[in-house]
Amino acid sequence: MSAHFEEVSAPAKLNLFLHVTSRRPDGYHTLQTLFTFLDYGDTLDFNLTETGEIRQRHPLCGIGPDEDLCIKAARALQQASGVGYGAVIGIRKKIPLGGGLGGGSSDAATTLLALNRLWRLGWTRQQLAGLGLTLGADLPVFIGGHAAFAEGIGEQLTPVTVPECWYLVAHPGIAIPTREIFEDPDLTRDSIPVKMCDFSVGFGRNDLQSVVMRRYPAVARLLEWLGRWGEARMTGSGACCFVPFGEASKAESALLQMPPEYKGFIARGMNQHPLRDWV
Repeated sequence: MSAHFEEVSAPAKLNLFLHVTSRRPDGYHTLQTLFTFLDYGDTLDFNLTETGEIRQRHPLCGIGPDEDLCIKAARALQQASGVGYGAVIGIRKKIPLGGGLGGGSSDAATTLLALNRLWRLGWTRQQLAGLGLTLGADLPVFIGGHAAFAEGIGEQLTPVTVPECWYLVAHPGIAIPTREIFEDPDLTRDSIPVKMCDFSVGFGRNDLQSVVMRRYPAVARLLEWLGRWGEARMTGSGACCFVPFGEASKAESALLQMPPEYKGFIARGMNQHPLRDWV
């Protein structure tokens, strides 16, 4: 059995639009959103342990062991499968925390995909996605491995193909708690459901964006600056925002003019997750 995986990808995601259609009695919100992956993300590696121990090689700054989604994912898979192996997990972070790019979910999904392979469990994609959903609503799309139109709480996925354009993604240097935004009384929760045939590039909006802009003026200022280059939009519950470009050179030109208070990068959209063929 191979005891080590190196350079395993955990890509960031964008919500190209995000509509909140209702709030369920249990407090969860029903959504419609369009996910695409980016060729930018974190890198993980895994060392098998014979003792069953699961730990991070280096604890993530600001995240305790009980909050670490990768550790939660590994332990959940270990318990559900009954396997006796463990793993030491290394993460090289690039995706900002609290940015709406799905970094924690992507890392956890990659952990499930990698350990399923490393431990030779033979779980199906559906089994892994079901376990992933217990950890977070964004995990199934990363495990599903394809850009997708998502409904429900984000777990009802229909694979789609979207233009793989270039994106300038920018971060205002703050982290935004997702729960805070979804619990805001001013959040609109009655967007009319759409069909896949209704949307195209630039379709829709992010229903969370106006709430975030009011609560976090730094995001409003970032969106105003990005709006010089095209239709700027926030991803997820923020704080990262993006604008699409048809050519990498134009995106690079805009990045060079970015004010110093922001951090940004250029990434290409991807319809397929790098680990798509691992299940």
